[in-house]
Amino acid sequence: MRTPFGPGPHLSTARGPQVAARVGIALGVAVLVCFVTGLLSHWIQHPPDWFSWPARPVWLYQFTQGLHVLTGIASIPLLLVKLWAVYPRLFAKPLIGSPVRALERGSIALLVGATIFQLTTGLLNTANYYPWKFFFPAAHYAMAYVALGALAVHLAVKIPVVRTALSRPLEDQEPEHAEPGVRHDISRRAVLAAAGLSATVAVVTVAGQTVPFLRRISVLAPRSGRGPQGLPVNRSAAAAGIGSRATDVSYRLTVAVGARRRAFTRAELAALPQTTARLPIACVEGWSATADWTGVRLRDLLAAVGEYRGGEVRFTSLERGGLYSSSTLPQRHAVDADTLVALAVNGETLDLDHGYPCRLIAPSRPGVLQTKWLSTIEVRQ
Repeated sequence: MRTPFGPGPHLSTARGPQVAARVGIALGVAVLVCFVTGLLSHWIQHPPDWFSWPARPVWLYQFTQGLHVLTGIASIPLLLVKLWAVYPRLFAKPLIGSPVRALERGSIALLVGATIFQLTTGLLNTANYYPWKFFFPAAHYAMAYVALGALAVHLAVKIPVVRTALSRPLEDQEPEHAEPGVRHDISRRAVLAAAGLSATVAVVTVAGQTVPFLRRISVLAPRSGRGPQGLPVNRSAAAAGIGSRATDVSYRLTVAVGARRRAFTRAELAALPQTTARLPIACVEGWSATADWTGVRLRDLLAAVGEYRGGEVRFTSLERGGLYSSSTLPQRHAVDADTLVALAVNGETLDLDHGYPCRLIAPSRPGVLQTKWLSTIEVRQ
C-alpha cells in the first residue's frame, strides 16, 4: 500500500482489517460501557426530572463509576493497537475522493480526535490534574456525544468491511505477495494477544483504587486507600478554606424542616441515638473505599426537628463558595436507614479532612455529593 510517506520498512502484513475489526469490537464495547456509565454519573449529579437513582445496593455507584474508569483505561491500549492496525490506510490516497469516502474520512478524523480527547482528559482527571482552562465535567460530557455520534457514522460506513474481515481466516494460509518494504514479521494472533494483554495490564495497574485486594499490585492507582483514617482525600480542609470554623466552640448545625428550625451543637448530635453503617465512599475519579461510618440517621435527625413529609433535602457546607459546597439528596436516599450525618469513621472521630465536625454519608452516591463540614440541612417541601 502506497501512502504519502511511501511504503517504508514500518509496514507489516499484520496490519489490516482482520486485526482492526477484532480490536475495534473490543474497543467499541469498552467505549459504549464507558459512555453509559459516564452518563449515569452525570445524571446522578445533575438529575433530569425523569431520572431516578436507587439507594440500594449501597455499592451500586461504586461499581458503575469504577467500571467507567476501568473501561476507559482499557480503551487506551486498544485504541493504540487499532490505530496501528489501520495505519497507513488512514493516509491512503485519495484522502477524500467520493462523498462516501469523504464521510468516512470525516467520521474517522472526528472519532479519533474525540476519543483521544476523552481518554486523555479522563486519565488526567483520575489523578486530579487539570492543565487546561475549560470545565472538565461539561467538556467531557459534551465530547462523549460527539465521539458516540462519530462512532455511529463510522460503523454505518464500515459494516461491510467489518463483516468481510470477520468472515476471513485470521491468518492467511500462505503469505500474500507484498510490496517492497512490507514485512511478514508478526502474526495477527500475536497482535491480538498483545492487545488483550496490554489492556488487562493497564486495568490491573489502576484497579486497586476500586478493588481492594488488587491494591498491592496496582502500582499506578492514583488513590491507594492511604490518607487520614485509612481513607483517601480529594479536597482537604485547608484547600476548602475551612479554617477554624469547624473547630470553633460556637459551631452549630442548623436543621430546618418546614417552618421549624433547630440548631445542634456537636455534643447534642453525639447525644442522639447513634447508628453505624458500612458504606463505600466512591468518587468520580474512580477510586472508592469502604468504611464503618457512625452518626445520626438523617431521618431521625429530621424527626427531632419536625415532621418530614417528603421532598429533597439540601445540605450546605461551612465551605464558602466552591463547586460542591452544597448538595441535594433525593427523598429515597433521605429516608434510607444507612443515610447518616456522620460524626465518626472506623471508630474514630472524623478527621478534619474527612468533614469534622459532621458530614453527610449516604448509600450509592458520588463522593462529591457527600457534603463535608455541614453547616445547614434544609428540607425542600
